[in-house]
Amino acid sequence: MIKRIFILAMMIGLLSFGGQAQSVSFRFAHLTDLHLSPNNPNPTEDLLRSVAQINATDNIDFVLVTGDITEEGDRACLEKAKSCLDLLKVKYYVALGNHETKWSDSGCTAFGEVFGYERFEFEHKGFLFLGFNSGPLMRMAYGHVVPQDIRWMTECMEKAGKDKPVMLVTHYPLMDGDVDNWYEVTDAVRPYNVRLFIGGHYHANKNQRYDGIPGILMRSNLRDKDGKQGYGIYEVTDDSIKVYCQRVGEQPEQWAALSLRESYYDHQGKADKYPDFSVNKEYSKVKEQWVVQTGVGIYCSPAVEKDKVFVGDDMGYLTAYTLKNGKKLWSFQSGKRIIGTPAVSEGIVVFGSADRNIYGLNAENGQLLWKVVAQEPVIGAVTIDNGLAYVGASDHTFRAIDIHTGKVVWSYDKVKGYIETKPLITDNKVIFGAWDNTLYALDKTNGKELWKWTGGLTRMHFSPAAVWPVAAEGKVFIADPQRALTAIDINNGETIWRTFESQVRETVGLSEDETRIYSKTMNDSIVCFATQGNTPKKLWASNVGFGYEHAPSMPQEKEGVMYGSTKEGLIFALNAQTGEVIWKHKIGNSLINTVVPLNKKEVLFTATSGEVGLLKMK
Repeated sequence: MIKRIFILAMMIGLLSFGGQAQSVSFRFAHLTDLHLSPNNPNPTEDLLRSVAQINATDNIDFVLVTGDITEEGDRACLEKAKSCLDLLKVKYYVALGNHETKWSDSGCTAFGEVFGYERFEFEHKGFLFLGFNSGPLMRMAYGHVVPQDIRWMTECMEKAGKDKPVMLVTHYPLMDGDVDNWYEVTDAVRPYNVRLFIGGHYHANKNQRYDGIPGILMRSNLRDKDGKQGYGIYEVTDDSIKVYCQRVGEQPEQWAALSLRESYYDHQGKADKYPDFSVNKEYSKVKEQWVVQTGVGIYCSPAVEKDKVFVGDDMGYLTAYTLKNGKKLWSFQSGKRIIGTPAVSEGIVVFGSADRNIYGLNAENGQLLWKVVAQEPVIGAVTIDNGLAYVGASDHTFRAIDIHTGKVVWSYDKVKGYIETKPLITDNKVIFGAWDNTLYALDKTNGKELWKWTGGLTRMHFSPAAVWPVAAEGKVFIADPQRALTAIDINNGETIWRTFESQVRETVGLSEDETRIYSKTMNDSIVCFATQGNTPKKLWASNVGFGYEHAPSMPQEKEGVMYGSTKEGLIFALNAQTGEVIWKHKIGNSLINTVVPLNKKEVLFTATSGEVGLLKMK
């Protein structure tokens, strides 16, 4: 009889959590959206108060921190956040937020160096916790989970077993409008026993469903309108997860509860909806000549010389492909991710890496020719002109390098911020923006400073840093995050005109005859302005229908066709004279970097979701 009772008890236990024997009871805390700032001491004080209260609270097993731990993604604030979190008496685990991934002077590598990882995995009392990045890396765009992280998640869950209860930790909610490839993530994790997504971002308590999978977003740790800091506490029992909001100095208030017995979604189901690709049927003459699925995030545009295409990726590889069919020819691995667009000339490929080096490679075989060491990561794009490569780094230095020898011909070390943009070489000048509110103009021959432009901007987030400047008619044209199209005198840096007529953000392109500039508005349209004159003159506006848009991918003209791209995988072609839409084609649902047109019918592209490809209009 006793034996039968024992067996029955064992069988009941095995039914818990999809067949896995469990007896659990634990609590953990959840901090999010700390926003430590170099200019504001309040967020640090807020964090320290929350840390002190967590330490004074009994039975907190660990702490999850779900991103935006800094305001500007800088190393100093990352280190400050770590020093505060290190005061916790229990272990803590940190996921990146969009403020770490968008405004990072290190290409996010400082986060890994400070905290020791960019994603985490641990088990606690029978639960598997996986934390990963969901932010857009160095680009204004929707959140995005890179292919290699999706593979990692599924491999971890497969190894743990499909019955293992899992909590997934990120910053963004995994929903349409927040993460561009949400459906790829929810489809990938659905076969497993995912009990909860945990995140932040919205600075508010929200009980969500991501294609049926429960998702909890917690309030920011920053003091609220009543001056109270706050965080979350999760109480996990055998049958439920209870969620509390804990304001500092007050009693916790339960605001959500989830069953661990109930099944919230169909493990064999699918996402509630998927992106709409019907535009490809509407413009059926546009074909994908070839597409390479690299399986790795890509944040730079392709570079082309003769019959080869060169692309850098998130794993630090610079890869050469054949222009004809996308066949991989060779790869060279740097030490960390490549963000800035490479350049190639005279059979030499030049690119910067977050490993603090600038590389020169033989374009034919990928052999290393030379290396220039910087003091900080190199996330800027490269421009080559007359045998010199021009590139900025995060060590506040801009360099001109002989592409044949690797000799630094000159350097300018008075940049206050870090450099991300592709420099413009024109009129014996080098012009580039940095994340310090400033557009710089240097003498091309010796690096001497000629002028600086700030436009009266004071916030780093309004810097002309992501836009690739263009010049014509004695003017430099930019569009900054303040949403103004701007013309600047190329000789003295004085503002000639600035217009907010069209809400544009960080995109500008120049026609081949230098009479027109193009920019994307933040809602549906491309606008075209004349380069001539001392006042803004709009020539045309074309409603392309791409919706809300803020990604810095530059319009490019070739043979009378203007090409553009969006944060949701759309590439389009317009008549450069009139703005008439010629065609549109949707590659996926993730950011398309600045495209490279070959002629009026062919255009190369890369996507953050890992595609490299060639489109052709038949």
